[in-house]
Amino acid sequence: MFYLDLFGALARHRVRYVVVGGLALNLHGVERATMDVDLAIALDPSNVAAAIDAFEELGLVPVAPVKIDEARNPDTLRRWRRDKNMVAFGLRPGKGTGPTVDCLIDPVVPFATLADNAIAKAIGELRIPVASIDDLIALKRAAGRAIDLADIEALGRLRQLGLDH
Repeated sequence: MFYLDLFGALARHRVRYVVVGGLALNLHGVERATMDVDLAIALDPSNVAAAIDAFEELGLVPVAPVKIDEARNPDTLRRWRRDKNMVAFGLRPGKGTGPTVDCLIDPVVPFATLADNAIAKAIGELRIPVASIDDLIALKRAAGRAIDLADIEALGRLRQLGLDH
């Protein structure tokens, strides 16, 4: 299964990341169809390199017409964010089909905050850091698409029921 392979590779390479987006909603118990995996990763050089090593292990390649090695430099990622309005660095399977992996470049909630507030969810033997409901709401509010507004409502209901852990 792709998710177990992805999270296993991230764990083996000791990548500091937090799951955000639709999959995070699913892991909190919100039924939401999603076709990708959204991650926030720490953008220090050693963590970015570890993440890229994990992605290469899985055969993931950039969606954009760039070489994956270009993303090893966090300054390049920040420049793409600033100059090209690139919100996420997208990766897809190089062979076959599967979900895309979108790595947020400069989320409105800083990575350190996401990591501090993350809730560990078990998937098989793995413990997956998932963004807190409050942080997901902040990320969704900033995105502002119709689907995000619906997600905010669903997350708000979870919070009211006390199901935010």
